[in-house]
Amino acid sequence: MINLTFPDGSVRQFEAGVTGKAIAEGISKSLAKKSVAMTLDGVLTDLSDPITHDAKLEIVTREDPRALELIRHDAAHVMAEAVQELFPGTQVTIGPVIENGFYYDFFRNEPFTTEDLPKIEAKMREIIARNAHFTKQVWSRDKARQVFTDKGEMFKVELVDAIPAGQDLKIYNQGDWFDLCRGPHMASTGQIGSAFKLMKVAGAYWRGDSNNPMLTRIYGTAWHDQVQLDAYLHMLEEAEKRDHRKLGREMDLFHFQEEGPGVVFWHAKGWSMFQELIAYMRRRLRPLDYQEVNAPQVLDKSLWETSGHWGWYKENMFAVTSAGDDTEDERVFALKPMNCPGHVQIFKHGLKSYRDLPLRLAEFGAVHRYEPSGALHGLMRVRGFTQDDAHIFCTEEQMAAECLKINDLILSTYEDFGFAEVVVKLSTRPEKRVGSDAVWDHAEEVMMGVLKTIEEQSGGKIKTGILPGEGAFYGPKFEYTLRDAIGREWQCGTTQVDFNLPERFGAFYVDSDGEKKTPVMIHRAICGSMERFLGILIENFAGHFPLWFAPQQVVVATITSEADEYAEEVVAKLKKAGLRASIDLRNEKINYKVREHSVAKVPVILVCGKREAEEATVNIRRLGSRDQVSETLSDAIAALVAEATPPDLARA
Repeated sequence: MINLTFPDGSVRQFEAGVTGKAIAEGISKSLAKKSVAMTLDGVLTDLSDPITHDAKLEIVTREDPRALELIRHDAAHVMAEAVQELFPGTQVTIGPVIENGFYYDFFRNEPFTTEDLPKIEAKMREIIARNAHFTKQVWSRDKARQVFTDKGEMFKVELVDAIPAGQDLKIYNQGDWFDLCRGPHMASTGQIGSAFKLMKVAGAYWRGDSNNPMLTRIYGTAWHDQVQLDAYLHMLEEAEKRDHRKLGREMDLFHFQEEGPGVVFWHAKGWSMFQELIAYMRRRLRPLDYQEVNAPQVLDKSLWETSGHWGWYKENMFAVTSAGDDTEDERVFALKPMNCPGHVQIFKHGLKSYRDLPLRLAEFGAVHRYEPSGALHGLMRVRGFTQDDAHIFCTEEQMAAECLKINDLILSTYEDFGFAEVVVKLSTRPEKRVGSDAVWDHAEEVMMGVLKTIEEQSGGKIKTGILPGEGAFYGPKFEYTLRDAIGREWQCGTTQVDFNLPERFGAFYVDSDGEKKTPVMIHRAICGSMERFLGILIENFAGHFPLWFAPQQVVVATITSEADEYAEEVVAKLKKAGLRASIDLRNEKINYKVREHSVAKVPVILVCGKREAEEATVNIRRLGSRDQVSETLSDAIAALVAEATPPDLARA
């Protein structure tokens, strides 16, 4: 007999070998009907698996959030079966679950196109309606090789050969169709439901290697129900409208080109936004006693070897050599991928006392990191970017207080940009790391205490969590994730505690007892990549920025040439008041001008005609509104100046 502990704490005895399905049926018919899997000691597994030892058992129903991954996994298998039924001779490779969906890679002489998707989707619905049971077998390596070789599935043969010796080869059937798979799966294809859709096709090299054959990747999405699917599809529609690359063109903010892959060509309006963001951040840092510094862009590789980045991060770094006529003088340098080693050098310059701590060094530092060309994505994924980086050198006793101060700064910054929903998660020690377990134990204990305080101080408003094994190689970290206007999550800010880098570089301060001690180094970023944060802002606001942050705040447009002189006077007064204003005197109809500036997302258009010139008034048109309001010029300027005051200055 075995003892199984249920979620309510009760313990019941069963014959060894009992299945989760039998247990669910013994509890109630309705539970058995809704069940799709079970967990044994927290591990998700097939409902039909025999249970042979004492364990904590939980029956997982289809409505359970954990079932969503199974729905998507099973949908991927059904898609593969549909493809092979419709297109005999197609080879199946791999098909994992991904965020919001799944994909499968196929090898076929004629690649699939989007025109094939409706046909495949219809066949999937037919297979789901058959409600075939998922059944599992364990095959020997020789049998698996032979069966897949006979089927002409040579990619599967390669996968079989790659499975470590001694590891089970699991085969899952759904009716007559089967595939090599680790599992688990739900009980039958019918449990997938109808809330799925095939999204797109793309090319992908086998195993991501350009020397290997090109495959066709078919992407799909699947959800618990149609409501969730519809909400996701609506979010995608909104995301397409808000695409920062599209808005960047319409608003004339920036562009990319082949001669500079992964680096941004900022136009005047985009650079204005960039500088406004940096100006805001500088204003926030000054009262908090940050000292802005600037470390070199290129440093000898020996420094990166000492920091550990050369060993841990070399493949992401751009290396350059310096060789003159004398080749013996050749040295290897690296473009900095981060600012921290340079800041340690600044800290080390001159003797530091405990009275100097905490010392807060900030830099808006340009960094470069290699990203594969296929991973580049507008402002969101680049090779050259600017970090709003800072490093706080402090004592161990000051560490918790500094983390809380950073937390307050990060959360208030996000609030100023309209982000109210924020999640803070603690990433703990990764498998590959530097430093002793004792050092990690201490760092994680302090960070756990800070995390608890963050949650308590927010009154539960800020959600918190743990990310096991996701810390940096040198220390645990907080990750700040914000939710945008259409529900997407973006990980931006970080706070990372580092006991290792100062020690590696021999940094120290003189304590009150006259002894040399190694400072704690706290790495922190708020925006992270300034470029990426701007991309997030563009998409969050869909280009409809608050007036203080808009690259072009006001356009003065004339109805008739008789108002040209007055319009120039209006623009001059707007600029004198500190507003970013321009003028449109073109010989075009006013509706044409308004429409064009609306596409460019100009927040305010001041319309001037002969009457406005005579009365010293303006007609105010707001972006997204058909209404217009007439005001005196002085009142309009005063109201716009107040509205254009950044939130941090408005609080002062």
